[in-house]
Amino acid sequence: MGILRIGTAGIPASTKPASSLNAIKRLHELGLKHMELEFVRGVKMGQKTAEQLAEQAEKYDISLTVHAPYYVNLNSAEPEKVVNSKNHIFKAAQVGAWAGAKSVTFHPAFYHDDDPEVVYERVREQVEDLLEMLDREGINIRLSPETTGGLSHFGTLEELVRLGTDLPGIYPCVDFAHLFARSLGEFNSYSDFSGALEFMEKQLGREALDSMHIHLSGIEYGPRGERNHLPLVETELDYKAVLQALIDHNVGGWLTCESPILEEDALILQDVYGQLKKEE
Repeated sequence: MGILRIGTAGIPASTKPASSLNAIKRLHELGLKHMELEFVRGVKMGQKTAEQLAEQAEKYDISLTVHAPYYVNLNSAEPEKVVNSKNHIFKAAQVGAWAGAKSVTFHPAFYHDDDPEVVYERVREQVEDLLEMLDREGINIRLSPETTGGLSHFGTLEELVRLGTDLPGIYPCVDFAHLFARSLGEFNSYSDFSGALEFMEKQLGREALDSMHIHLSGIEYGPRGERNHLPLVETELDYKAVLQALIDHNVGGWLTCESPILEEDALILQDVYGQLKKEE
């Protein structure tokens, strides 16, 4: 039976004093099971702290994933920026592996004015290079490019599933709020969510759902897609239908809540998930 471990994007607001190590204990006190290490503004954690985090997470039974820095663009016209982007992802993966994290997600690229097919080929080439870099260094963590919420961003579900078929071992990090925002509110029914999961399983195999990297929160969108994340109470996204689809497809893995009110909404998601599981 698939079990989702639900938690926060980074340190819960109620963690005192705020640190990743203290956050693990705080999540345990709250009854949550997961935390995503937010390296979005740079990887500033060293090996010693990461290894301490691994011990703390094992002690309190908290799973970990990683979000790499935001300033990644594998389709930059400047070669130096592509190299730097890969280095940001590599460093996040390395530190995440030291911490015992299972998956690292990142926003792959911008389209700019390029043909999406050209962008796809460039991203595929750079991700393949990243896989080789990690393999050479013996770094065992999954690369999980994220579905993106802006129309200018590379990262539709179809693009990322295709990447996984071309590069075995790559699986999408599915941000359901981003898919909703990118569709300008159209992707918002149980059949939509269920269809996405069916598509992933058909193309990538059961493993894609057995250990799935997921983001879920409220979101506001405009004509170009994502604007900002919202508390669940303010969103039009049918997050309960998302959770029902995940249950019905026996999805396991890690669900990160990126709400502005982190642990409050993570606890709501966990409570709704638990209630729906009981009704099976």
